[in-house]
Amino acid sequence: MKKFCFLVLTILFSAILFTGCEKDPDPSQDETSILPESFKVDIPDAISRESIVKKSAPLVDTLQGNEIYEHLSNFIAIGEGAADIVQEIIFAIAVYGINKPMYFPFEGDDDGRIKNLEVVENSSFDGASWEFQLTITDAESESNADGGKAIQVFWNRNPVKGIAVLKPYNIDRTHHLNAADAIFRIDYSEAGERGYDAHMIVYIAGLPLANPLVDPFSMSALKMFAGKKGDVIDVYGNSNHPNARFFTDNSGFNWAFVASGDEILDIGVAEVGLPPSSLDEPSRNVLLDYYSIENVFSRQIYEWWPTIDPATVAAYLYNTAAPGYFDSKGFVQGGTSPGAEYDDIEGRLPGLSPYNPKEISNLSISFKE
Repeated sequence: MKKFCFLVLTILFSAILFTGCEKDPDPSQDETSILPESFKVDIPDAISRESIVKKSAPLVDTLQGNEIYEHLSNFIAIGEGAADIVQEIIFAIAVYGINKPMYFPFEGDDDGRIKNLEVVENSSFDGASWEFQLTITDAESESNADGGKAIQVFWNRNPVKGIAVLKPYNIDRTHHLNAADAIFRIDYSEAGERGYDAHMIVYIAGLPLANPLVDPFSMSALKMFAGKKGDVIDVYGNSNHPNARFFTDNSGFNWAFVASGDEILDIGVAEVGLPPSSLDEPSRNVLLDYYSIENVFSRQIYEWWPTIDPATVAAYLYNTAAPGYFDSKGFVQGGTSPGAEYDDIEGRLPGLSPYNPKEISNLSISFKE
C-alpha cells in the first residue's frame, strides 16, 4: 500500500511544469498578477499523511493500529496532493506575468514538448461565469480527442473562487505514460457559500490500478470535500478501490469517510464505512453505520468462519470501532476518545456525510471543450 501511495503522490507532484524558473513563483509577490493567491484548503497532518501500513496480521492477532484508518489518511493525502499540485502550477505560471489576456508557447521543462498557454476573459464553465480562463495544451496533441489539454483554470478574484482541471499526461509525457487517463479537478471557494471560510472539492478519476496480487487496495477514483472554519477543517468523501478484498471473495469497496481536524492541535477524528463500490445509496446511516468497519469485518468473518470463537473475533476487531482518533503521529485508537481535546471536532461528525458510492465508482471529469 505504501508503494502505491508513493506512486500516486509522485504522479501528482512530478506534474509541476516550471520548477526551473528563477523568478519568485508566488502570485502574492506580484501585485499586478490576476492569478488567485490560493487554491486549496490545508488539511491537518493528523488525518492527511502517507502512512506505513503493515500487512494484515494473522486472524488470532489484534488488528494493530487499525489498518483501515491508516489507509484513510493515505487516501486523504492523495486528495490533498492533487490540490497541492494545482496550486503549485498556478504559482509557477505566475513567473510569466499573467496580468491580462494573452497567448504564448513555451517548452515543458520535463518532457521538452511545446505547450501553448492562453488566458481569456469572460468565460463560462459548469453553469457559472468566470472573469478569466487559463488553458495550457500540449501543442502536438491538440488534434486528439482531449484537445491535448493539460490544465484549465477558471476563476473570479473577489471573492476568490474557481475550478481547475488537470491532466498530468499532457503536462509531462516523460513520467506519465502509464497514467494516460488520470485526470483531476479542484473546485475552490472563499465565498462562504457552504458556511466555511474556504472550501475545496477534489475529484480524481482514471488512476491506474496496481496488480491486485501486489496491492488489492489501489485507488481508481476519489471525491473529497474539505472546508475550513477558523482552526477546524471538516473533510468528507469517498475513494474507490475496485480490487479491494477483506475476508471473503467479495471485491470492490469504497472508503466512505467523514473527518474533522484541528490544525493548531494537529488532531483529528474520523468515521469510515466500507460499502460496496456498486452500492447506489446516499444515506449516512447506511454508509457509516451498516457498512462501518466493525460491521463489515464482523459479517465477513462469520460468513467465512461460521464456527469461529467470538472472543477471537472481538480481539481481532479491537480498534475498528468508530470513530477513529488521530494525533500528530497518526492513528491513536478507535471507539474511545483519548481526551477532552477531541470533543469539539468529534461533535462535528454527525453533520457530515460521504457521497453515493456508485457515483464515485463511475466518476468522470472533463475539460471545457
